[in-house]
Amino acid sequence: MSSQAYQKEKGRSKAGQLFLLLSIVLLALNMRSPITAVGPLTIIIRDDLLISSTAAGALTTIPLLAFAALSPFGASLARKFGMEVVLFSALLILTIGLLLRPVGNTAALFSGTILIGFAIALCNVLMPAFVKLNFPHKIGLMTGFYAMSMNLSGALASGFSIPIAASSGFGWRAALGFWIIPAAAAIAVWLTQWPYIRHPLKAGKHTYKKTRLKGSALAWQITAFMGIQSLLFYSLVAWLPDILHEQGLEAESAGWMLSLIQFTQLPFTFIVPIIAGRMSSQRPLVATTVLLMGAGLSGILFEWTEWIMLWIILIGIAGGFAFSLAMMFFSLRTRNSFEAADLSGMAQSAGYLFAAAGPALFGALHDVLNGWTVPLLLLITAVIGLFAAGMAAGKEGYVTEKL
Repeated sequence: MSSQAYQKEKGRSKAGQLFLLLSIVLLALNMRSPITAVGPLTIIIRDDLLISSTAAGALTTIPLLAFAALSPFGASLARKFGMEVVLFSALLILTIGLLLRPVGNTAALFSGTILIGFAIALCNVLMPAFVKLNFPHKIGLMTGFYAMSMNLSGALASGFSIPIAASSGFGWRAALGFWIIPAAAAIAVWLTQWPYIRHPLKAGKHTYKKTRLKGSALAWQITAFMGIQSLLFYSLVAWLPDILHEQGLEAESAGWMLSLIQFTQLPFTFIVPIIAGRMSSQRPLVATTVLLMGAGLSGILFEWTEWIMLWIILIGIAGGFAFSLAMMFFSLRTRNSFEAADLSGMAQSAGYLFAAAGPALFGALHDVLNGWTVPLLLLITAVIGLFAAGMAAGKEGYVTEKL
């Protein structure tokens, strides 16, 4: 944290600090909803545009590939242009992508999705640093606002996609186009941050040497944990509504089940980091994660639909545990903030690249086998991999110990 940034924080009026907080919240509102809004609409989009399930699954895969491609470059762009400039530019790119998707043809849909993926990738990397930079003495509280806003909007997008599509004459185009509204609001508020543009990440760049983590087994285990939990989440985002619809749920109800997963996650994304930070080993939390996720997926696999709410809640709790642990490992297994940044970049880039295979593979298996049994078995196998990676990552130690 530079003294300049601290003076910027002290120099803001109360209204200025409020607008800063509002800028963070509004940007966070746009970081998950453009992706989660697609899942409940996948079948409708597929049938309307006459594309395959594999291509439809790519609508969720493309943003993950963008996350993997751009994650290593976010900090470098911020050093060169300033963090506010990069985040505002990402917001503009996101809005262009949101405008393209509802145009009505396949090319526009996929082009818009690519732009959205690039924009959110930059935000994923820079938003935590932006919060720390501007609220150095309130990091926990402001991170809570940011995380809650992101997850809440993601949950609402999943639940309202089908109702918006059904109540509008424009169908899925209206449901995707609706999210232009919060993006436009975020742009308007972010214009108030223009006087505060600076280059906060320059501090220490001449004295810090990048950590070479590719030789660290622990770093790869944390990367695997990050990738597998992402694969589980995004595969469910893409296909869970379709799975439940084929098992007898109404389309709208199936969409709300995806929302319930994300609503259930919310309190645990706050609680689990606090607990994990007080433990020398996080293995008990990893074991809890795996048991809950395995039980929830098994209930769906065996089509015990009379208990569907229970399975969904278990998956939601497990997802909150898994995501929180992945974020905490970046800090708990590194000695300083620079190592944590390197580990985060490595894990997000490689992890999201691995996770990107999930939705497309799910769709391809469904096309070939005309059912969801094998794809669900694949997810349960992934849970076993999550256990193996998590038990290694959860053991006390640092990624640089054996380099």
